[in-house]
Formats: sequence, C-alpha cells, structure tokens
Amino acid sequence: MNDDIVLLPLTDDDREQFIKDNQEAFRYGATEEFGLRDDHFEEDGEIISHKTISDSIDAGKAYRIMLGNEKVGGVVIQTDGEHGDLDLLFVSPKAHSLGIGYRAWCAVEKMHPEVKLWETVTPYFEKRNIHFYVNRCGFRIVEFFNSHHKGPHDDEDFEMFRFEKRIER
Repeated sequence: MNDDIVLLPLTDDDREQFIKDNQEAFRYGATEEFGLRDDHFEEDGEIISHKTISDSIDAGKAYRIMLGNEKVGGVVIQTDGEHGDLDLLFVSPKAHSLGIGYRAWCAVEKMHPEVKLWETVTPYFEKRNIHFYVNRCGFRIVEFFNSHHKGPHDDEDFEMFRFEKRIER
C-alpha cells in the first residue's frame, strides 16, 4: 500500500513552496480548532514561522511527500544513530483522510531502521495530530510543555505535547 507514496529529498527550487505548504497545513489545523480568532501565531498570521521551518530544514533532512506526481505534503527529520526527531510532518488539507501521513511515516521508519527512539512535538490544540501520533503511529505522550513546565525553548510560552515512539527490533 506504500507504493503510491514516495518521499523525495527536498530540492532548493521547491524550498519556498514547501514552507508555504507547511504553513498552510498548520494554519488549517488552527482555524479548524479556533476559527479565525486564533491567537497562537508565531508571525504575521502564521502558526509556524518561515524561520522555524527554514531552521528545521537546515538542521535536518527534508522530504516531499509525493502521491504519484502530486506534492501532497512534507516531512523533516533528524537522525543520530538510534535516535530520531520528527521535526515536521504535514499533509495538504486537500489530501487529508487518505492515509497519506501514515504511509509517509511508515516510509520514514523503513528508511531508518537503525532508529529505536523517535521523538516529536505538536501543539496541544492539534487534536488531529495527537490522534495521528498516538492512535495511528504508536507514539506515546510523555510530556506537556506549558507555563508551569517550560520546553526546550524556555522563551516560548506555547503549550505543546512531546511524544516518543520506542521501536523494539
């Protein structure tokens, strides 16, 4: 079933569109949850800033999620031996509920069989993401960052869940 999903390394000429597509996906999730009154923005109407995405791409490996010849999402990961960080995973709102995110995640795991512990975070309000990570991909919520328990970026007052997935092989 993964045959129709391919992860292609992000190219320089697609970088800006990748960032815009990622912002659209996050903006969609926030609008679904809060409507147009959302106040969870990092910059000028964006849930996730251009800089945040760009820094993630620069620090990791970025891939376009392709369904046939169509760009339907993206993923950014970092790996170091048996440890992996899922920095970003997004699917275009136009392609939601087709199993694309799950198949893309399976492709990431297959690409990195050496990784035994994956970690990621998602905003507390992203119910769709929380469902995806816990119920579809097998992650566990292990930490909740908030004003009483700061995350790795202590200057941020943004509520986030941290997830882990341990893989026994």
